[in-house]
Amino acid sequence: MTAIDDLLATIPSLQRSDLEGWIRDELVVAERDAGLSFSDMECARIRLICTLTYELEIDSGALPVVLSLLDQLYETRQRLLSLTRAVTSQEKAIQAAIVAAVSPGDNLTGTDQS
Repeated sequence: MTAIDDLLATIPSLQRSDLEGWIRDELVVAERDAGLSFSDMECARIRLICTLTYELEIDSGALPVVLSLLDQLYETRQRLLSLTRAVTSQEKAIQAAIVAAVSPGDNLTGTDQS
């Protein structure tokens, strides 16, 4: 867990008022033990929000939409990795049948088919 003051010190561009707004808007989740602190995952999310806000200048109104889309993309990626692990744990014949069942334009093997 990272305390709010430590987080503010490690991310020079981060403004306390912005962070408090993101917490209020539920874009990030803070633990409220002895003051505010953040998990490693939330710290990474805060760094992402800083990049989106300060460097890419994403509007505060669009920020929740962008984060929602990124969250969906991350969840889809995790599901695909889980599916890939499940397929690779099968016998070669079953793996081949799954690959054959995938439409020709899809490349789920991760290799270049050209």
